[in-house]
Amino acid sequence: MDQRHKDDLLPVGEIAHRAGISVPTVRFYEERGLIGSTRTAGNQRRFARHTLRRIAYVRAAQRFGLSLAEIREALDTLPADRAPTKGDWARLSRRWHDVLQERIEALERLRDTADGCIGCGCLSTTRCPIYNTDDELAATGSGARRWPDALREG
Repeated sequence: MDQRHKDDLLPVGEIAHRAGISVPTVRFYEERGLIGSTRTAGNQRRFARHTLRRIAYVRAAQRFGLSLAEIREALDTLPADRAPTKGDWARLSRRWHDVLQERIEALERLRDTADGCIGCGCLSTTRCPIYNTDDELAATGSGARRWPDALREG
């Protein structure tokens, strides 16, 4: 039976195992400032138990399509020295509501218009919601130049 106390620090291998990720992924998250550790006298990483919740949050946020920079910005609002409370998590989740809603709406618009022209680069078909009259965007460079803006505008 595990006799550890809830405030015990866990080694990197145990954090990785319990979070369902690899040790290199734990190190990557730490390098990116998403999680933190302390060091033993022998320079080994030790993680607070509440790091497991942060890792779960990172993985969920990545599945929602949020960037590591967005995730770190959100996690930076949480206390680093203790497990976040239910209120801390609720506040953090509210921050993402509008961002996620915008992405949902953009994906729905993309789904509903993608049969006409998706990723072709020229964006000059007559059905395209961001029609490129007389190829006027050619002067600004190659590739799909206005597609993301059109998704936001609807």
